[in-house]
Amino acid sequence: MRALMLSMLLVAAPLLAGPAAPQLPAQASVAEARTCLFVSQIRETKVVDGQTIDFRLRDGSVWRNRLPLRCPGLNYERAFSYTTSISQLCNVDIIRIIVQGNSSLVGMSCGLGKFERLPPKPPRDP
Repeated sequence: MRALMLSMLLVAAPLLAGPAAPQLPAQASVAEARTCLFVSQIRETKVVDGQTIDFRLRDGSVWRNRLPLRCPGLNYERAFSYTTSISQLCNVDIIRIIVQGNSSLVGMSCGLGKFERLPPKPPRDP
């Protein structure tokens, strides 16, 4: 009788425990994030929109910076400058929008956010 009750408990245990926690796919991962990038490693920048800038490094990696707030003029002008007293550009630094056609006129100043590494693009078919 005891063996029968034990086997019934083992069979019923998963049902009594409730629904299983959802399993995440094996490939799901948290994006790598940094607070700073070395200025000497930045090869080019691309303004994605008024709140997002992609930084391509010399090693080919791309780091996306989502500014905490929209930056007026960034999406339209698509050009910015920055100065830093150290060899890194960090999430506490400020960018300044460059007004096209007037190199002496600087637009809004906006703070940067953290840098998130974008996954590498798959190779294109020939």
